[in-house]
Amino acid sequence: MIEPKIIALKEKKLVGMKSQMLRHEYGNIIMLWKQFMPQKHLIQNTVNTELIALQEYSNFNNPNEAFDIWACAEVIDTINIPETMEAKTIDGGLYAVFLHKGMNAAATYQRIMTEWLPNTDNVIDDRPHFQVMGDNYKNGSEESEEDFYVPIKLKN
Repeated sequence: MIEPKIIALKEKKLVGMKSQMLRHEYGNIIMLWKQFMPQKHLIQNTVNTELIALQEYSNFNNPNEAFDIWACAEVIDTINIPETMEAKTIDGGLYAVFLHKGMNAAATYQRIMTEWLPNTDNVIDDRPHFQVMGDNYKNGSEESEEDFYVPIKLKN
């Protein structure tokens, strides 16, 4: 397991589309991105060309509970939001950032939760988890790279 960078993330403003899913409903992710991609050009004031996949859990430790997923982009402000989209703010806080390579995100996430996290002084914090897909993201390629942002806080 590669050690993550631990960063103090500042608040991020996002604009995009959201849906709900259960942990095994991976098709919902594909459907959401198929809706979002043809409309992403409607988002104004983007910070960069990166795309963000976000997961918002009401109870991360309950694998049977539905959670919100987002397909979005970071923006400078949320003044002009396209009609088909919503705004979302990620509160600042500590994140462990892991470089993920390839297309098996579930395996990487499993290693983070079962190998890295138990060997630290951290626990999962109640903030969104997200992935940033930049210039090295190549959908469907084992050469693809993206950053996994895992919200953490020190154990009590």
